[in-house]
Amino acid sequence: IILAIAIGLVISRPLELKIFDKEIREKLKTSYLNGQRSKIDTINRTFANKYALEFTRLNDLKQEKDSLEKDINRSRYILNQEVFGDKTNQTSGITGYGTYAKQKETIVIQKEQHLENIRSELASMESFFNRRKELDGLSSERMFNGKQLDSLANVAGFADRNWALGQLSFRADGSRDLDTYLAISFIGLLFILFECLPVFVKLMSKAGPYDIGLQNIEETDIHGSYKGKDYNIAVMDGVQDTRINTEISKQKRLIRGRSEPELEDYFQD
Repeated sequence: IILAIAIGLVISRPLELKIFDKEIREKLKTSYLNGQRSKIDTINRTFANKYALEFTRLNDLKQEKDSLEKDINRSRYILNQEVFGDKTNQTSGITGYGTYAKQKETIVIQKEQHLENIRSELASMESFFNRRKELDGLSSERMFNGKQLDSLANVAGFADRNWALGQLSFRADGSRDLDTYLAISFIGLLFILFECLPVFVKLMSKAGPYDIGLQNIEETDIHGSYKGKDYNIAVMDGVQDTRINTEISKQKRLIRGRSEPELEDYFQD
Protein backbone atom coordinates (compact mmCIF):
# COMPACT_ATOMS: atom_id res chain seq x y z
CA ILE A 1 0.00 0.00 0.00
CA ILE A 2 2.82 2.40 0.86
CA LEU A 3 4.45 1.69 -2.49
CA ALA A 4 1.14 2.27 -4.26
CA ILE A 5 0.72 5.63 -2.49
CA ALA A 6 4.25 6.66 -3.46
CA ILE A 7 3.66 5.68 -7.10
CA GLY A 8 0.38 7.61 -7.13
CA LEU A 9 2.09 10.75 -5.86
CA VAL A 10 4.90 10.44 -8.40
CA ILE A 11 2.51 9.95 -11.31
CA SER A 12 0.07 12.69 -10.29
CA ARG A 13 2.68 15.45 -9.88
CA PRO A 14 3.57 15.90 -13.58
CA LEU A 15 -0.13 15.95 -14.46
CA GLU A 16 -0.79 18.62 -11.83
CA LEU A 17 2.08 20.69 -13.24
CA LYS A 18 0.57 20.40 -16.71
CA ILE A 19 -2.99 21.23 -15.66
CA PHE A 20 -1.97 24.31 -13.67
CA ASP A 21 0.72 25.41 -16.14
CA LYS A 22 -0.75 28.88 -16.70
CA GLU A 23 -1.12 29.60 -12.99
CA ILE A 24 2.36 28.25 -12.32
CA ARG A 25 3.88 30.54 -14.94
CA GLU A 26 2.18 33.58 -13.41
CA LYS A 27 3.35 32.57 -9.95
CA LEU A 28 6.91 32.14 -11.23
CA LYS A 29 6.85 35.56 -12.90
CA THR A 30 5.68 37.17 -9.67
CA SER A 31 8.36 35.31 -7.73
CA TYR A 32 11.13 36.30 -10.15
CA LEU A 33 9.95 39.91 -10.13
CA ASN A 34 9.88 40.05 -6.34
CA GLY A 35 13.28 38.40 -6.18
CA GLN A 36 14.79 40.93 -8.57
CA ARG A 37 13.20 43.81 -6.66
CA SER A 38 14.58 42.44 -3.40
CA LYS A 39 18.02 42.03 -4.98
CA ILE A 40 18.05 45.63 -6.22
CA ASP A 41 16.87 46.91 -2.83
CA THR A 42 19.63 44.95 -1.12
CA ILE A 43 22.27 46.35 -3.48
CA ASN A 44 20.95 49.88 -2.93
CA ARG A 45 21.06 49.50 0.85
CA THR A 46 24.56 48.07 0.70
CA PHE A 47 25.68 50.90 -1.58
CA ALA A 48 24.12 53.52 0.70
CA ASN A 49 25.78 52.04 3.79
CA LYS A 50 29.14 51.78 2.02
CA TYR A 51 29.15 55.44 0.98
CA ALA A 52 27.16 56.90 3.86
CA LEU A 53 29.56 59.82 4.40
CA GLU A 54 29.58 60.70 0.71
CA PHE A 55 25.78 60.58 0.58
CA THR A 56 25.59 62.87 3.59
CA ARG A 57 27.89 65.34 1.87
CA LEU A 58 25.86 65.11 -1.34
CA ASN A 59 22.60 65.85 0.48
CA ASP A 60 24.20 68.78 2.29
CA LEU A 61 25.37 70.21 -1.02
CA LYS A 62 21.91 69.86 -2.54
CA GLN A 63 20.30 71.60 0.42
CA GLU A 64 22.90 74.34 0.34
CA LYS A 65 22.40 74.80 -3.41
CA ASP A 66 18.63 75.07 -3.07
CA SER A 67 18.94 77.50 -0.18
CA LEU A 68 21.50 79.62 -2.03
CA GLU A 69 19.39 79.77 -5.20
CA LYS A 70 16.46 81.07 -3.19
CA ASP A 71 18.74 83.59 -1.48
CA ILE A 72 20.09 84.80 -4.84
CA ASN A 73 16.57 85.27 -6.16
CA ARG A 74 15.69 87.36 -3.13
CA SER A 75 18.90 89.39 -3.50
CA ARG A 76 18.15 90.03 -7.18
CA TYR A 77 14.68 91.20 -6.28
CA ILE A 78 16.11 93.58 -3.68
CA LEU A 79 18.67 94.80 -6.25
CA ASN A 80 15.89 95.59 -8.70
CA GLN A 81 14.03 97.48 -6.00
CA GLU A 82 17.18 99.48 -5.28
CA VAL A 83 17.72 100.33 -8.95
CA PHE A 84 14.11 101.38 -9.52
CA GLY A 85 13.99 103.41 -6.30
CA ASP A 86 11.48 101.36 -4.32
CA LYS A 87 11.77 102.38 -0.69
CA THR A 88 11.83 99.43 1.74
CA ASN A 89 13.61 98.53 4.95
CA GLN A 90 16.39 97.02 2.77
CA THR A 91 16.63 99.66 0.02
CA SER A 92 17.51 103.39 0.04
CA GLY A 93 14.72 104.49 -2.29
CA ILE A 94 17.19 106.31 -4.57
CA THR A 95 16.50 105.61 -8.23
CA GLY A 96 19.43 104.60 -10.43
CA TYR A 97 22.53 102.48 -10.35
CA GLY A 98 24.14 104.10 -7.36
CA THR A 99 26.43 103.05 -4.55
CA TYR A 100 23.84 100.95 -2.77
CA ALA A 101 22.88 99.20 -5.96
CA LYS A 102 26.53 98.38 -6.71
CA GLN A 103 26.99 96.97 -3.21
CA LYS A 104 23.96 94.75 -3.59
CA GLU A 105 25.12 93.66 -7.05
CA THR A 106 28.51 92.70 -5.59
CA ILE A 107 26.78 90.56 -2.99
CA VAL A 108 24.71 88.87 -5.70
CA ILE A 109 27.83 88.17 -7.78
CA GLN A 110 29.61 86.66 -4.76
CA LYS A 111 26.65 84.44 -4.04
CA GLU A 112 26.49 83.35 -7.68
CA GLN A 113 30.18 82.47 -7.62
CA HIS A 114 29.64 80.45 -4.47
CA LEU A 115 26.68 78.76 -6.16
CA GLU A 116 28.86 77.82 -9.13
CA ASN A 117 31.41 76.28 -6.77
CA ILE A 118 28.68 74.26 -5.09
CA ARG A 119 27.31 73.13 -8.45
CA SER A 120 30.79 72.09 -9.55
CA GLU A 121 31.35 70.09 -6.38
CA LEU A 122 27.88 68.60 -6.69
CA ALA A 123 28.57 67.53 -10.27
CA SER A 124 31.84 65.96 -9.14
CA MET A 125 30.06 64.03 -6.39
CA GLU A 126 27.38 62.81 -8.78
CA SER A 127 30.05 61.72 -11.25
CA PHE A 128 31.78 59.83 -8.45
CA PHE A 129 28.57 58.02 -7.55
CA ASN A 130 27.90 57.14 -11.17
CA ARG A 131 31.35 55.57 -11.48
CA ARG A 132 30.94 53.66 -8.24
CA LYS A 133 27.53 52.39 -9.33
CA GLU A 134 29.09 51.05 -12.50
CA LEU A 135 31.89 49.33 -10.60
CA ASP A 136 29.57 47.89 -7.93
CA GLY A 137 27.12 46.59 -10.54
CA LEU A 138 24.25 48.79 -9.40
CA SER A 139 23.75 50.46 -12.76
CA SER A 140 23.47 47.14 -14.59
CA GLU A 141 20.64 45.83 -12.41
CA ARG A 142 17.20 46.43 -13.89
CA MET A 143 13.73 45.13 -13.23
CA PHE A 144 12.70 42.31 -15.56
CA ASN A 145 10.45 43.24 -18.44
CA GLY A 146 7.63 41.08 -19.76
CA LYS A 147 9.77 39.34 -22.36
CA GLN A 148 12.47 38.47 -19.84
CA LEU A 149 9.88 37.12 -17.40
CA ASP A 150 8.40 34.92 -20.14
CA SER A 151 11.86 33.55 -20.93
CA LEU A 152 12.59 32.81 -17.28
CA ALA A 153 9.24 31.06 -16.87
CA ASN A 154 9.90 28.97 -19.98
CA VAL A 155 13.26 27.67 -18.73
CA ALA A 156 12.12 27.11 -15.13
CA GLY A 157 13.12 23.69 -13.84
CA PHE A 158 11.10 21.09 -12.00
CA ALA A 159 12.07 22.43 -8.57
CA ASP A 160 10.83 25.96 -9.35
CA ARG A 161 7.63 24.71 -10.97
CA ASN A 162 6.97 22.31 -8.11
CA TRP A 163 7.48 25.14 -5.61
CA ALA A 164 5.13 27.38 -7.58
CA LEU A 165 2.49 24.63 -7.63
CA GLY A 166 2.67 24.42 -3.85
CA GLN A 167 2.35 28.20 -3.57
CA LEU A 168 -0.86 28.19 -5.62
CA SER A 169 -2.66 26.94 -2.52
CA PHE A 170 -1.97 30.26 -0.78
CA ARG A 171 -3.13 33.78 -1.51
CA ALA A 172 -0.89 36.85 -1.52
CA ASP A 173 -1.79 37.62 2.11
CA GLY A 174 -0.70 34.14 3.23
CA SER A 175 -4.18 32.70 3.72
CA ARG A 176 -5.03 29.37 2.12
CA ASP A 177 -6.82 29.33 -1.22
CA LEU A 178 -9.18 26.47 -0.45
CA ASP A 179 -10.49 25.98 -4.00
CA THR A 180 -7.05 25.58 -5.55
CA TYR A 181 -5.85 23.46 -2.64
CA LEU A 182 -8.78 21.06 -3.02
CA ALA A 183 -8.32 20.87 -6.79
CA ILE A 184 -4.64 19.94 -6.49
CA SER A 185 -5.33 17.51 -3.65
CA PHE A 186 -8.16 15.85 -5.58
CA ILE A 187 -5.86 15.01 -8.50
CA GLY A 188 -3.24 13.53 -6.20
CA LEU A 189 -5.76 11.52 -4.20
CA LEU A 190 -7.38 10.26 -7.39
CA PHE A 191 -4.13 8.75 -8.65
CA ILE A 192 -3.38 7.31 -5.22
CA LEU A 193 -6.81 5.65 -5.31
CA PHE A 194 -6.10 4.23 -8.78
CA GLU A 195 -2.82 2.73 -7.58
CA CYS A 196 -4.26 1.36 -4.32
CA LEU A 197 -7.44 -0.02 -5.88
CA PRO A 198 -5.85 -3.29 -7.17
CA VAL A 199 -4.37 -3.86 -3.72
CA PHE A 200 -7.74 -3.35 -2.05
CA VAL A 201 -9.45 -5.64 -4.56
CA LYS A 202 -6.85 -8.33 -3.95
CA LEU A 203 -7.24 -8.05 -0.19
CA MET A 204 -11.04 -8.27 -0.36
CA SER A 205 -11.24 -11.13 -2.89
CA LYS A 206 -11.20 -14.84 -1.96
CA ALA A 207 -8.09 -16.95 -2.40
CA GLY A 208 -7.87 -18.50 -5.88
CA PRO A 209 -5.94 -21.50 -7.26
CA TYR A 210 -2.81 -19.42 -7.73
CA ASP A 211 -2.92 -18.16 -4.14
CA ILE A 212 -3.50 -21.67 -2.79
CA GLY A 213 -0.69 -23.10 -4.93
CA LEU A 214 1.68 -20.35 -3.82
CA GLN A 215 0.74 -20.96 -0.19
CA ASN A 216 1.37 -24.71 -0.60
CA ILE A 217 4.79 -24.06 -2.10
CA GLU A 218 5.69 -21.78 0.79
CA GLU A 219 4.48 -24.30 3.37
CA THR A 220 6.40 -27.10 1.61
CA ASP A 221 9.58 -25.05 1.60
CA ILE A 222 9.16 -24.22 5.29
CA HIS A 223 8.48 -27.87 6.17
CA GLY A 224 11.49 -29.01 4.14
CA SER A 225 13.67 -26.46 5.89
CA TYR A 226 12.67 -27.78 9.30
CA LYS A 227 13.22 -31.39 8.20
CA GLY A 228 16.61 -30.51 6.81
CA LYS A 229 17.48 -28.98 10.15
CA ASP A 230 16.43 -32.17 11.97
CA TYR A 231 18.45 -34.27 9.52
CA ASN A 232 21.62 -32.26 10.02
CA ILE A 233 21.23 -32.40 13.81
CA ALA A 234 20.70 -36.18 13.80
CA VAL A 235 23.72 -36.78 11.55
CA MET A 236 25.95 -34.58 13.65
CA ASP A 237 24.85 -36.31 16.85
CA GLY A 238 25.38 -39.78 15.30
CA VAL A 239 28.94 -39.17 14.12
CA GLN A 240 30.04 -37.08 17.07
CA ASP A 241 31.41 -40.03 19.10
CA THR A 242 33.21 -41.46 16.08
CA ARG A 243 34.79 -38.10 15.32
CA ILE A 244 35.96 -37.79 18.92
CA ASN A 245 37.48 -41.30 19.03
CA THR A 246 39.16 -40.83 15.67
CA GLU A 247 40.67 -37.52 16.74
CA ILE A 248 41.94 -39.07 20.00
CA SER A 249 43.64 -41.92 18.10
CA LYS A 250 45.24 -39.47 15.68
CA GLN A 251 46.60 -37.31 18.47
CA LYS A 252 48.05 -40.39 20.25
CA ARG A 253 49.87 -41.47 17.10
CA LEU A 254 51.30 -38.01 16.64
CA ILE A 255 52.53 -37.91 20.20
CA ARG A 256 54.16 -41.35 19.87
CA GLY A 257 55.81 -40.33 16.61
CA ARG A 258 57.38 -37.27 18.22
CA SER A 259 58.41 -39.13 21.39
CA GLU A 260 60.32 -42.09 19.78
CA PRO A 261 63.21 -40.01 18.33
CA GLU A 262 63.58 -38.20 21.63
CA LEU A 263 63.79 -41.51 23.54
CA GLU A 264 66.43 -42.88 21.15
CA ASP A 265 68.59 -39.80 21.62
CA TYR A 266 68.19 -40.07 25.37
CA PHE A 267 69.35 -43.71 25.56
CA GLN A 268 72.31 -43.06 23.27
CA ASP A 269 73.52 -40.32 25.57
